Amino acid sequence: MKVLDLELVTNEVARLCIEANYFIGNDVLNKIKECQKTETSDLGKVILSQIIENDEIAAKDNVPMCQDTGLVVVFLEIGTEVKINGDIYSAINAGVAKGYKDGYLRKSVIRHPLDRVNTQDNTPAVIHTKLVPGSDKVKIIVAPKGGGSENMSTLKMFKPADGVEGIKKFVVDSIKNAGGNPCPPIVVGVGIGGNFERCAELAKEALLREIEDINPDPIAAALEVELLKLINDTNVGPQGLGGKTTALAVKVETQACHFASLPVAVNLNCHAARHKEVTL
Repeated sequence: MKVLDLELVTNEVARLCIEANYFIGNDVLNKIKECQKTETSDLGKVILSQIIENDEIAAKDNVPMCQDTGLVVVFLEIGTEVKINGDIYSAINAGVAKGYKDGYLRKSVIRHPLDRVNTQDNTPAVIHTKLVPGSDKVKIIVAPKGGGSENMSTLKMFKPADGVEGIKKFVVDSIKNAGGNPCPPIVVGVGIGGNFERCAELAKEALLREIEDINPDPIAAALEVELLKLINDTNVGPQGLGGKTTALAVKVETQACHFASLPVAVNLNCHAARHKEVTL
């Protein structure tokens, strides 16, 4: 059985925190460049060009793409053939603190939602853990989440009779109401099914997918295509100032649910769509 090096976990989490904030994913940058060429709004074209320039400067000069360097969300997959001597959650939070210090990243986390005192090191992270049977690997995905996009998240417990038409209206209305607040062009994560808390997790997990991937579920894949068109027809546009590039992609994740329920959550990523991963 492999013994996990917790010091390595700390160092890798620190690296991922920095890289997620400095370096945009190639899939996202390429999509923004593609949309810039097809954008019909002159102002929208200028905004997309500025976003591309900003992302290229951040990568070249090793500085954050945005001043909001986010609350760190970690998706942790632990193989059942891995032995952990110690507290992996403490190791992850030590990595977050190290990354935000070494990378000169803004510390945005407060210790309590009501007294609003800053923890000064951007911890604690929000950590989601999954066990992987038979594996001797540990996968860590670091996804810093900014407040502007996170604050525009929505969740609704539908009646099953509301069906797919109710879901589509809810998602599109969520984007219209969000306007420029989540810094469009956005990536839209939609979670359908599970229960109250699980559909929100599904929506966030959806944001980890590659921009151009195709959902293996044909029902979800068709819904992604339709929602993307509906959202880009809203004329919210880049930074909410009009245009056809409101969303770069829509990603839908589904799960079994109670037959009396139809939970739906919408989680938005700004155009940075930050996430980096490592397998140990």
